[in-house]
Amino acid sequence: MSYFSDLSWNNWLKDIVDVGIVSYIIYKMILLVRGTRAVQLLKGIFVLVATWALSTWFNLYTLKWLMNQMFTFGIVTVLIIFQPELRRVLEQLGRGNLFSRSSSLERNAISDQIDEVIKAVQNMSKRKVGALIVFERKTGVSELIESGIAMESRITSELLINIFTPNSPLHDGAVIIRGNQIMAAGCYLPLSENPFISKELGTRHRAAIGVSEVSDALSVVVSEETGQVSLSFNGMIVRDINEESLISKLFEELTPKVNERSKDSGWSLFGKRKGE
Repeated sequence: MSYFSDLSWNNWLKDIVDVGIVSYIIYKMILLVRGTRAVQLLKGIFVLVATWALSTWFNLYTLKWLMNQMFTFGIVTVLIIFQPELRRVLEQLGRGNLFSRSSSLERNAISDQIDEVIKAVQNMSKRKVGALIVFERKTGVSELIESGIAMESRITSELLINIFTPNSPLHDGAVIIRGNQIMAAGCYLPLSENPFISKELGTRHRAAIGVSEVSDALSVVVSEETGQVSLSFNGMIVRDINEESLISKLFEELTPKVNERSKDSGWSLFGKRKGE
C-alpha cells in the first residue's frame, strides 16, 4: 500500500498515458496484420508455443527439447516469415499512414462494386474477351499485387474493359481488387497443380484456381474461347455460372456479415451444388 500511496497524480497520469499509447499501437498493429497471411502464421506460432508449454508442464523431455531447438532460431525465423508484413509496416510509417483511421465498405458500396464488375464481365463475355478479376479477402495477396502494375483506382466497368482489351499493355495477367479499389493489373498468379482439373481449362482458369488455393480470394474468369464466365474460390471452380448466381455468390462472400456462410455453400469442383 505504501508504494501506491507514494505515487503522485502526475505519475498516475504518465502510467495511464503510457499504457494507452502502447495499447493503441498494439491495436493498430493488429489491424495492419489482419487480412494478411500473417494471421495464419501467428496461429501456427501460437500452436507451437502451446505445445512447448504443455511439454514443459508434463515434463515431456524429447518434445520440450525439440521445441527449445525451434525457439533458439525463432527470432530469425520470424523475421524471415514476416518480412513482407514488416516491410509494409515500415512503408506505412514512412507515409504516415500507420495511425490513419480505417474504414470498411458498407453493403451498398459492395453492391455498387459488384455491379461495376458484372457490367464489365457481361461486356467481355459477349465479345469473348479473356479476363481474370481477383477479389482479395481476409488473406492478403500483397506479394501478388506487387507483381503487377500498381493502379489504386476506383472500380468502374469502363476501366476493367479497357484493361482487358486485347493487345493493350495490361490485358495479360490478373486484376486484383482490394476493398473498393483496383490495386493492380497485369498481376502474375500461381498456377494450380491439381491433377484433377479438367484439361479443357487453360492458363487463366488454372491461375484463378491457383490463387484460391493459396488464399481465400475469389476469382472471376471470362474465357476468350467461349465467353463463359466462371467463379473460383477455395480451390474450386464454378464453370459457366449464370449472372444471378454470380451476383449472389459475390455479394454473399464479399459482405463481412455473411462471410461465415461460405463454408456451407456446398459448391462442387464443376459448378454444381451438393446433391444436384
